Amino acid sequence: MQISIRDFTKTFDGVPVIDKMNLTINDGEMLALLGPSGCGKSTTLFAICGIHRMDGGELLFGNRDVSGLPSQKRNVGVVFQNYALYPHLSVFDNIAFPLTVRKDSKADIDREVRAIARLTHISELLERRPGQLSGGQQQRVALARALVRKPDVLLLDEPLANLDAKLRLEMRSEIRRIQLETGITAVLVTHDQVEAMSMCDRIAIMKAGEIIQIDTPTDMYSNPRTSFVAGFLGNPPISFLKGRAAQGAFVLADGSLRLPLAELSGLADGTPLTLGVRPEHFGLAGDVAVEGRVVFAETQGRENLYDVALPDGSVLRSIQPARNDVKLGDQVRWNLDTGSVLAFAEDGGRL
Repeated sequence: MQISIRDFTKTFDGVPVIDKMNLTINDGEMLALLGPSGCGKSTTLFAICGIHRMDGGELLFGNRDVSGLPSQKRNVGVVFQNYALYPHLSVFDNIAFPLTVRKDSKADIDREVRAIARLTHISELLERRPGQLSGGQQQRVALARALVRKPDVLLLDEPLANLDAKLRLEMRSEIRRIQLETGITAVLVTHDQVEAMSMCDRIAIMKAGEIIQIDTPTDMYSNPRTSFVAGFLGNPPISFLKGRAAQGAFVLADGSLRLPLAELSGLADGTPLTLGVRPEHFGLAGDVAVEGRVVFAETQGRENLYDVALPDGSVLRSIQPARNDVKLGDQVRWNLDTGSVLAFAEDGGRL
């Protein structure tokens, strides 16, 4: 089921939160709405499911305009952050609840509940109550309840936020598996860029009620349109250097570092610039040597993470295979790959 949002506008107490947003979610695709708190991603999700009324624009499921329909008539499955399970009901009855409300026959309910329980790997839990389940098991129950009614659209609002790190990793792959097996169109709201990149076909990054960029995870990481997008994606995060253009090169304010870059050849000397350098592009390989002092070091098992302070106080981040020959305070001379750096104008736009 394709979802089309056209000129979506939403205000709260007269203050516009989203103004004429346009977004198309393809049939069978899983799309992430990613961004910081308050950017409008949950507001968009709630408008799709009918919790929030749209103050302007259209919402289409396929060719059907559902803008004015109440949530119960949109055939949407929703999984919330807190799961919202009924504590006094068994897992079976929690999953069956949408079908019971719909007044399906007992035989149909039993068949559908057991089928979705097998898909979500919780068949052995049907007689338990939510209080007897782990967080990951409760998450599966909530997902099963959302899917049992065979919705046209699955909406996931921060579904992994209450799980520990190991369970989050497991449930990321499980939710993606189920979405692919069912072929359902899904929208994931998250502020966690790892979730968005690992689970979804495309990501829409939002800021202040606007979609800044929509792209595949790989393309968005390697080709961000703005410094905001570049800074939001990537773990460890990108480093930014402030400087200016000078004869086709990027130069730090104090002149201690000069990096020739082809994309700067047409810029006037003195043009303010921001250079983005990802940690994997500074370290062992590269075409320009950069000197600095190690001011932070963290061992992460297979890899080490370093912060290197340059003479002007700027910091470059580096991630490298585990090594024991570098410690805090060391002066280092590591290589930077100028072919992989990202150059941004003063307004944050990509050059």
